[in-house]
Parts: sequence; C-alpha cells; structure tokens
Amino acid sequence: MRDSDPRVVLGLHRSRHERRLLTGALDLGVTAIDTSANYLGFRSHEVVARIASDLLPKFTLSTKVGYFPGVDRAEHSLNPARLYAAVERAARDLGREPDVVFLHNPEQSLQEAAPRNRDALAWACAVLADAARQGVCEAWGIASWDPSPLPELIDATTPKPSVLMVRAGLLVGTRTLDAADALAEAFEMGSSTVWGMSPFGGSTRTPVWGRIDPRVFLQDHTGLSRIQAAFRAAYHLPQVNTVAVGSDEPAHLGELVGALAGEVDEQAIHHYRSLLRERSRDQLV
Repeated sequence: MRDSDPRVVLGLHRSRHERRLLTGALDLGVTAIDTSANYLGFRSHEVVARIASDLLPKFTLSTKVGYFPGVDRAEHSLNPARLYAAVERAARDLGREPDVVFLHNPEQSLQEAAPRNRDALAWACAVLADAARQGVCEAWGIASWDPSPLPELIDATTPKPSVLMVRAGLLVGTRTLDAADALAEAFEMGSSTVWGMSPFGGSTRTPVWGRIDPRVFLQDHTGLSRIQAAFRAAYHLPQVNTVAVGSDEPAHLGELVGALAGEVDEQAIHHYRSLLRERSRDQLV
C-alpha cells in the first residue's frame, strides 16, 4: 500500500547551510526545512536568516530547543523558563515564527529530574504548548533520539504535541522502533503526525549500504538504487508520513525525492520487524 502523500523535509543537521541547497530544494518541490537552535555551533538560525531571508516564507520551518551553550560542551535542560526564552530567541533570530518547535531529546534530562521526571516532562511540554498559544510558534512537538523512557511518563494530563519526530530506517533497533510506536500510541497520534529522521543512520557512505540490498522491501524496484530503496523503506520503520533527511547536494536530495515513487512491500517490513524482535529476545537469553 502506498503511503498517503509521503513528504520530505530538508534537515540542516551537519549541513553547510548554503543558499544553493535551499533553492535546489524548492526546485525539487521540497518546501519544508528542519533545523535546531544548537546546529552549526548554535548559529543555524542566524545563518539561515542571513543567507535566505527572502526564501524562508516559501518554506514550512521547524526547529528544536532544549540544548544550550555550556562551558565545555552543550548542556541539555527542561527548565521551563529557559525553554520559553529559547523559543522566543528562535523566532527573533530566524526573523519569523517557526511553524513547529520541537522539544529536543527530552530523555537527556530525565535522569537528572528523577524522581520528578514525569512532572519535568509535563512542565516542558506545557511551556511549549503555551508558546504556541501565545503565537511565538505555530505548533510544537517532541523530537526524541531514544524515546524508550518517554511512553510511561505520558498520561491524560500531559499536553499533547502536534508532531513527533523519531529515528527511522533499517538501522534502527527494535527497542527504539517499539518505543516510537508506544510514544505515538500514548499521545493517540497517527502516522500522519509522526516524522522520521536519520534514515541512513548518519551517512549513505556507511559500508553497510554496500553490503545489503534494501530493494527487497519494495514491491517493484525497477530503476531505484539501494539508497533510494533504503530511504523509501524508512517511511515504514516505524510508520511515518514525513522524513527529515540531511543533504548538501541538490542532486542527492533529488534522488531521494525520486524514491517516493516506489511502493513498499508491507509484508516484507512486517517480517523484518519480527526478525528484529526475535533477535533481540535471543540476545537476552
């Protein structure tokens, strides 16, 4: 079954932040970009606004808050006042209100918040929900690299995000895939409001992509490359309708956009996830 209107978001993590990439994305019909307050050494917002202020109105723009400059390295915080100030600064530095602001990897601070981690997460969600109500951003979400600690902290009183962002793709382990599904279920969110990220586990040049053929996950892979097939399969691992992917080359981004024409073999995906779970159980024995 083909996804309903699968979407590509241009992610700026590790990007050189060049204008040609943004104009190339628009030429390909990619009209959404995703960044974060801490990207490019905490300069991403300012640089994007400087090089492409005239282009930003043509994009749906998402960003993330939760990391802050530290003495030796970035530090993570769920402090409500710091988060709200970060959303305000994002809007100021970008020259416009973001369409979505994600709470960035909240699991990073939960250990420090124990035993009040449920309250800490709820308060962080509440402050982003308030920022959206105040018009500092259009909507808010949660972006989590490791969502496994989060589902058990969600209850009926936890503010509900508009969007979730989780890792996606063939290199994501079963624990993370199941946790992403559980988080979406806890918030009663369908796949249309869940985004995937890092579909190649960091790079298409990783040796694993030369050793496996992801085209086995497609119904008909005529004309599609292994990288295109891996990208297309990522929309089903876990089930998402949007994938944020980084690229510094418009040609590579165009290749990924072309992969959306492929149709995924859902039985193959289901079998693959079953194998992952079996392998995980075997490792625990």
